[in-house]
Amino acid sequence: MEDLLPELCDQFPDLVRVVEPMFANFGGRENFGGEIVTIKAFEDNSLVREQVAQPGEGKVLVVDGGASMRRAMLGDMLAEKAASNGWEGIIIYGCIRDVNAIGETDIGVQALGTIPLKTDKKGVGELNIPVTFGGVTFNPGEYVYADNNGVLVSAQKLELA
Repeated sequence: MEDLLPELCDQFPDLVRVVEPMFANFGGRENFGGEIVTIKAFEDNSLVREQVAQPGEGKVLVVDGGASMRRAMLGDMLAEKAASNGWEGIIIYGCIRDVNAIGETDIGVQALGTIPLKTDKKGVGELNIPVTFGGVTFNPGEYVYADNNGVLVSAQKLELA
């Protein structure tokens, strides 16, 4: 299904929280969705590396990178690891790098932009806490859906009739 989000908004208007438009689609999957796993970390992708190494079937990693445009929270190697471990997608409130390779990876990836610089690896960050950006709070265990139309969150899993 090409335009998933407009359909979800039409069918479940009272169940969706729509994120302000700010993300671009970079991954090999144009639409994706799943249960939210959150990370809050600024210019350090150590927790991203740890999480994508875990099984991620039915899950989307939501990374609050503090909107940093100075360091990439995701690159091709981590995107490939996430895809091979079954993650549905990754949403980065920040930047990514290795854009061409990520575009060929079987995973959904949305981010604010791109930059070639990698992050520091200090092991700093928080896992599975509520994170807020784009006017929406992403709670671990809720559901997020994304496509070229944007990003939305729901407290429950949504399936089109």
